[in-house]
Amino acid sequence: MANTEEMVSFLTNVPLFQGLNNRQLKQIASRFVTQTFQPGDAIVTQGKSGFGMFTLTRGRAEVVRENDDGSQTVVNEFGPTDFFGEVALLDGGQRTASVIAKETTECLYLGHVEFISLMHSDAQLATEIAVALANRLRRTLGTL
Repeated sequence: MANTEEMVSFLTNVPLFQGLNNRQLKQIASRFVTQTFQPGDAIVTQGKSGFGMFTLTRGRAEVVRENDDGSQTVVNEFGPTDFFGEVALLDGGQRTASVIAKETTECLYLGHVEFISLMHSDAQLATEIAVALANRLRRTLGTL
């Protein structure tokens, strides 16, 4: 994204950040790094350690889960304003699925260290994001 204001405007449409005020959005925007992936590139790989989250700004990506028998299942598709990797953002654990770019895809990446630093510096921001993550978990569990 070209500048902070453009990024802040974009982030207001990302469900994870909708409860944040302009100051908090600017804080987060300053920590993101833009990454671009070509069709077929693995944005994240199932089983590998994860140290941050991604938010798509343009393009499309598929979530692919490898089964115990080696077969693969597409379990979701992401487009602009979708985010993933939020669990790794919190704990740095292994990725539960692979995310593969289906076309040229641009993502904003927020690393674990940067995120934890933000959480420590702003309790309100931490609370808003924790609530958004809990809501997402409830929706996910409701679809199983």
